[in-house]
Amino acid sequence: MKPKRQPSPGDLFRSRLKNILDLRHPLCKLAGEIDWPVFDAELGSLYSETMGRPGKDLRLMIGIHYLKHAFDESDESVVARWVENPYWQYFCGCAYFQHTFPCDSSLLPKWRKRIGEGRMELLLSQLLETAKSRGDLNSREMAHVNVDTTVQEKAIAYPTDAKLMFTMLAKLADAARLRGIELRQSYKRVSKRALVMQNRYRHARQHRRAKRELKKLKTWLGRVIRDIERKRPKPDADLKDLLAMTRRLHAQERHTKNKLYSLHAPEVECISKGKAHKRYEFGCKVSVVSTSRDNWIVGVRAHHGNPYDGHTLSEALDTMERLTGLRARHAHVDKGYRGHGYEGKTQIHLPGKGHGKRRQTRSERKWQRRRSAVEPLIGHVKHDNRMDRNYLLDRDGDRMNAILAACGYNLRKLLRLLLRLLPGVLFGEIFPPSIQENCQQGVLIHSEVA
Repeated sequence: MKPKRQPSPGDLFRSRLKNILDLRHPLCKLAGEIDWPVFDAELGSLYSETMGRPGKDLRLMIGIHYLKHAFDESDESVVARWVENPYWQYFCGCAYFQHTFPCDSSLLPKWRKRIGEGRMELLLSQLLETAKSRGDLNSREMAHVNVDTTVQEKAIAYPTDAKLMFTMLAKLADAARLRGIELRQSYKRVSKRALVMQNRYRHARQHRRAKRELKKLKTWLGRVIRDIERKRPKPDADLKDLLAMTRRLHAQERHTKNKLYSLHAPEVECISKGKAHKRYEFGCKVSVVSTSRDNWIVGVRAHHGNPYDGHTLSEALDTMERLTGLRARHAHVDKGYRGHGYEGKTQIHLPGKGHGKRRQTRSERKWQRRRSAVEPLIGHVKHDNRMDRNYLLDRDGDRMNAILAACGYNLRKLLRLLLRLLPGVLFGEIFPPSIQENCQQGVLIHSEVA
């Protein structure tokens, strides 16, 4: 059912938030500049007029997701801080101070599932439209963009075959017990000891003994699979999916492609980016498009299947055009995009290509140096806006988390720009003291604000 606003009868004798708060605060200013009715017009069709209970206010749900990724909070912690912070409540459209959150935190993932990955881009595009209306972002700045890829890691433990097989044995034993299937042996006790010994042998670099324990786990897993298939030749849908995943795990070897790395997130891929401190990352690849001059994120897209960087370029630039309505004239990339094969209207600039450095103009050299600005930007999005570890479910969760992380980054950028214009505002604990001092002096340090 569509959201309905029903004021409480006791609100007549309460003070409104706008009469209590300092309306010069950046969150209050930004709340009045975002075009909130657009969300009702675009997302209202997802709610029924007559069926079900009334949904929660769209501005509340969208605002809470903005704040969650802007200030690096979880679903539970953002609800707790929302109840304590009147400025957050004003930003989400509340007229009066609320002593409890209007819904449980478990409703947030259900709302994300209702909206979906495609419509989630509306949250990012509206922040970009707000920046355009304020004059902070224009077509001239979006003519030159930087494009790069990173890895959005999934919230999984470091995968090992022994750990996965031990967990799968326990899952099969539980599934058989729930369905009344009597196994010849579940191997739960002996498999736990085999896992412990395999870890000890690996730590002591006794690889032959560790391999022997791993072979035991694999043998026991195969026995349980065959036992269930004999006693339940026509399994139900859930058991059928579990057996298919188990057979995939049982068949994979060390050099098998498209290996299974997580049981609760089978879409996870192993990606090697050549980092010295982290050789392998488990998640999905994400392409980021940012403006070269002021580092606004104007496009973000999660890619599955571990594609080559050059093959993601066309989709990344199309995402930018879909979000902003503009096509970049120049895109600056690193050497990882060599052989991209892009044939669109955007001119792609690779380092070391075309004219030599002596024949380059001063402007060309300037834009080429600005390409490296996307690297600290990605670091900020990961560290401050929840892209470093994705807790959302499935491939749609990967795409939504990347979009919401970009929303959080752009929202913080808008708040910093409002902060520069309002040096006398009391900030509380929203911004660190270093940024407050720099904004009061009218100076923006690139390493903190980019």
